[in-house]
Amino acid sequence: MVEKRKTDGPELKESLIALNRVSKTVKGGRIARFAALMVVGDGAGRVGVGLGKAAEVPEAIRKGIEDAKKNMVKVSLKGTSIPHQVIGEFGAGKVLMKPAAPGTGIIAGGKVRMVLEAAGITNIRAKCLRSNNPTNVVKATMEGLKSLRTAEEVAKIRDIPVEQIKD
Repeated sequence: MVEKRKTDGPELKESLIALNRVSKTVKGGRIARFAALMVVGDGAGRVGVGLGKAAEVPEAIRKGIEDAKKNMVKVSLKGTSIPHQVIGEFGAGKVLMKPAAPGTGIIAGGKVRMVLEAAGITNIRAKCLRSNNPTNVVKATMEGLKSLRTAEEVAKIRDIPVEQIKD
């Protein structure tokens, strides 16, 4: 019996952020494995990050993509930027993200840039403040993006009109 895979909406963009060769020492010698950190996004506000581990690189990448698809989140956007300044923290990683005017582009380091591009953000300024460990930086970026709220969302939570919320 042939199983049909359900595709969810638009085409997802997959990117390899980091590939790490790790080894475990056992009685018979060293066992080498690979860890692949992947980002998946639709370019329209949905993005996910996943970590896949396996004995071979292609299998680690596949597992990373599956994990990223499971962990996808919806990001609040304001046009092509983010609605407000935010600091994302995870472990020792800390990432500052600020909204930028149209035409600015993505001013960010390589690992943060990949996550922002996958999410569909095109005008933003970002800075890694502490750790430069790829896993912690990427997860800190995701924490920051998860905590974003638009003025409409905040107004709904507070039960006040949108006009009362300052930009």
